[in-house]
Amino acid sequence: MKKTVFTIFALLGYFCGNAQNPIISQRYTADPVGIEYNGRLYLYTSHDIDGQKRYWMNDITCLSTDDMQNWTDHGEVLKAPEDMPWVTQAWAPTIVERNDTFYLYTGDGNRSISVAVCDSPTGHFKGHGGKSLITKELENANVEWCFDPTVFIDEDGQAYCVFGGGPAKFPEGGTRPKNARIIKLGNDLTSTHGPAITIDAPGFYEGGYIHYNIVNGKKHYYFSYFNTGSRGMNIDYMMSDNPLSGWEYKGTVLEQPKDNFNNSHASIFPFKNKWYMAYHTRKIATDRGVDAMRQRSVCIDELHYNEDGTIQPLITTRKGPEQIKNLNPYLINQAETMAAQSYMLPGIETDSCFDKGNSRMVTEISNGDWIKISGVDFNKGTKRFSARVAAANEGTIEIRLDGDSGKIVGVCNVKSTGGLNKWKTQKCKIDNISGTHDLYLKFTGENEELFNLNWWKFTAK
Repeated sequence: MKKTVFTIFALLGYFCGNAQNPIISQRYTADPVGIEYNGRLYLYTSHDIDGQKRYWMNDITCLSTDDMQNWTDHGEVLKAPEDMPWVTQAWAPTIVERNDTFYLYTGDGNRSISVAVCDSPTGHFKGHGGKSLITKELENANVEWCFDPTVFIDEDGQAYCVFGGGPAKFPEGGTRPKNARIIKLGNDLTSTHGPAITIDAPGFYEGGYIHYNIVNGKKHYYFSYFNTGSRGMNIDYMMSDNPLSGWEYKGTVLEQPKDNFNNSHASIFPFKNKWYMAYHTRKIATDRGVDAMRQRSVCIDELHYNEDGTIQPLITTRKGPEQIKNLNPYLINQAETMAAQSYMLPGIETDSCFDKGNSRMVTEISNGDWIKISGVDFNKGTKRFSARVAAANEGTIEIRLDGDSGKIVGVCNVKSTGGLNKWKTQKCKIDNISGTHDLYLKFTGENEELFNLNWWKFTAK
């Protein structure tokens, strides 16, 4: 993300930088969807390109976590048209997994929907079939906007795709068109079966999402969507006992967040026997004082159901979900795994890294930047800190506890390694740490771009 000039108007956002919502700030993200796999939650998002004046997103970002506070940035896992030559853009993803193969569906702008396939949740995904999977030419698929797919696989193995959106303009004196659709997918998850079926959702505009949950022994299907009708701009939802029919409007699950002022796109998914909703706001861009219309940032909060299966309205927070496990500091921890960073300074970025097989690194580190790692369990004590760095200049890593101005327990003096692509492990002695703390790595130095950071770890006492 390009460096942004700090302004007095953004001071409030700077002091909120220790919070976990939005979950990352090194890249603008939107339209999130989540999937649980092998003990981790993987979140896929659109990538709002810095400074874009219209929605021109041409890659998909993947993030993952196993504790709901520290997120690993896996970077862009699909790029258009490089990985999908028949499209120019990649919007609003959805993903499913079957037999350890992952199927990633995206919109080519608002024109059509395609699918990419990979044997790893972190990519790299490649387009499948040589053409779009869903177009307006399919039977009853003549929606104004053919985009915003949501694919889910039911308990019986049948897969469905929800899609559609619009209208861009309301028909004068007419009835609002019904632009929400659902269609069956084939067993291969890369073909459709039968015609699309209309979902009559009051005020539907875009961002349709479908899931199911079993509450008190009864299975319910849920269709949530961005509603721009008479009730304002909210995420509303309907319920049914059948994904293809019988939908009944239930109300609002997410009122428009105060840090959002235009389109909204949300998803609902389980992880570790809890339910969550991911959504986007324009918090970070607003704090930075830049045009926030098309610079969005993903947030996540825990969701709850009532005894009758209806959904309780989401309570949005700055803190984000409760951390469900502590982080182990005695293993090699990738630097791109973090809970927050100093995004108003103007903050770090992540990029590809080619050091000993590691794929990502923290880069564009400037004086005063920091990253936060939440809930680190120092139960074995500490005697040494190690960091894998590539440095053209000298700098320091201050090891701080519980705040970017918190107690300093050690300082690692980073010496030049001969360049930003030449890697070396550098170490320092530190004070003994015990208990569980939020860890802050704060970077200082006189040069604008200090060094790159691949990973860090502590040695037990």
